Amino acid sequence: MTALAPWALTPAQVNFSPDGPPEAPEYGDLYHARAGALAQARHVFLGGNGLPGRWQGRERFVVLETGFGLGNNFLATWDAWQQDPARCARLVFVSTEKHPLSRDDLQRAHAASELPALAAQLVDRWPPLTAGLHTLSLEAGRVELLLGLGDARELLRELVLDADAIYLDGFSPKLNPALWDDWLLKSLARHARPGTTAATWSIHRPMRRALASLGFEVGLAPGFASKPEMTVARFAPRHTPQRPAGREPLAPQARRAVIIGAGLAGAACALALQRAGVACTVLDALPGPAQASSGNPAGLFHGTVNPDDGPHARLNRAAALATQSLLAELGLPHQAGLLRLETRLAVAQMAAVPGYVQALAADATAALAGASLRQPAWFYPGGGALDPAAYTRALLAASGTATRMDTPVAALRETAHGWQLLAGDGAVIEEAHLVVLAGGHGQLPLLGALADEVTGGLVVQRGQLTHLARTPWQPAVPVAGGGYTIADSQGGAWCGATAQDGDLDPSLREADQAENVARHAALGGLGASAGTAPLAGRVGWRLVTPDRLPLIGGLAAPGAPATQLRLQPRRAGLVVCTGFGSRGITWAALAGRVVAALALGGPRPLEADLLDAVDPLRFALRRQRRPGR
Repeated sequence: MTALAPWALTPAQVNFSPDGPPEAPEYGDLYHARAGALAQARHVFLGGNGLPGRWQGRERFVVLETGFGLGNNFLATWDAWQQDPARCARLVFVSTEKHPLSRDDLQRAHAASELPALAAQLVDRWPPLTAGLHTLSLEAGRVELLLGLGDARELLRELVLDADAIYLDGFSPKLNPALWDDWLLKSLARHARPGTTAATWSIHRPMRRALASLGFEVGLAPGFASKPEMTVARFAPRHTPQRPAGREPLAPQARRAVIIGAGLAGAACALALQRAGVACTVLDALPGPAQASSGNPAGLFHGTVNPDDGPHARLNRAAALATQSLLAELGLPHQAGLLRLETRLAVAQMAAVPGYVQALAADATAALAGASLRQPAWFYPGGGALDPAAYTRALLAASGTATRMDTPVAALRETAHGWQLLAGDGAVIEEAHLVVLAGGHGQLPLLGALADEVTGGLVVQRGQLTHLARTPWQPAVPVAGGGYTIADSQGGAWCGATAQDGDLDPSLREADQAENVARHAALGGLGASAGTAPLAGRVGWRLVTPDRLPLIGGLAAPGAPATQLRLQPRRAGLVVCTGFGSRGITWAALAGRVVAALALGGPRPLEADLLDAVDPLRFALRRQRRPGR
């Protein structure tokens, strides 16, 4: 019997009717009013929240919805934004859905949409049905749909955002009480700020009483179609809730940023910040972009799975799907699909998640790899391999950012107006309200001077990659597992890679070459027939953290350290984005979005516990709690 993997979701079961709205048989309710989904969305949710008027002239407007359903509320909001010449610069729509539609059902639901162009884009960007947050970037990043797939009761607790408007939607309170009870409404109220509005078609009395008790001014307004009334509300608490110090935006008013590091991390931060309205300049000590850790000629990107779906698996899944989406948007050529071999596949009976991962038996693995393999594997159809330098250049080009190469930064100096970047002689190179430290191991002295508690435990790891000009086996798709092999375009392959901590030797070594060739032979089932090859390849260095997760976030402000990451005040205008190890391609796209959200205060594209998992101060806090360990 096939078990449901912990990262997979149960898709919605939808009954389509030729003469009425789709129905959800699990709840015994319709997805929208018979009078029309878009008309209902415009009257209840847009009108009930004072839109589009309330977003006019704003830099960013955030909508939070319970129950994405068919997506009609989102489409109506997006359409209203498009049609409004005084619209906000950026619209962020955050929605949760426990049972999302499959792509095929979503396409069927919008086959006769009144907004065919927008509906088609939604269907095209629809993510694999995996648990967690998915960011769908639209309108060149000016519209974002942050889709939380999973139980709203769990997701609302983990969201980090301030909502300007709340759409209370879902199946009837009598049929789906979990989406309307006091506990869930209290979770919603945590994301409200004074002036936040809410609207729903329901006039359920317990819901209205709960909203009032949470600090909302609750009223009734003319309803839609057959409903004479609907509920509208405005958050006006007697006491303003205090945001945890560690969740305050680091540079909310920044309109310009300087990013140190022109590799994958820096380029991805530049794109995300530019899309959030911040002009960027990228500096690097080397002559050109992607000449250090991001300079390998080929590299992998893919998620990971484990039976308990812990933080590593969740972060890698979110990051891999973000990369997959961004590569499609950029149109960057790459090798699509990746096999991750397993010595034993304990979860081989778990259900596949279309678009994300599939468990393959040994014979299917061998057929896909084009090799004599006897191992099962995870197949990631959205993973693959690409040239990281080409990816870096594409990110920089898409961001339109200015670059300054051959520009080493010796120190940072905080001023009343932000940060100054200093050369070795003390001269000011640049200054800005926001600085992002996105270099690799070469930036350790700069980072250590600012926060030595962050650099403790970081390891500079040497890696040698080998190029085989000719090989008896060239993988049909990239193959990984105890090493990796990636086909080149001339009948050869790139394979590797070694890992030596603290080794700064830049020369290619025969012993490492032999190790990589042996890995290639094992991955391809070649036995001893791989033979030898002329010494060729590349040496690079990775910056690796003790827990093998990146460092993304702010640094501690001067003063006594807090006992929790979320309570720790941070240095204004400074963000760290580094420690990518061997996962730079996989992590860059998501990391850039996290940096932009942390800096400017937008909805975070990661759950709160995953933000803690990548926080640069996590190791110092652990040492504080367990001194001597």
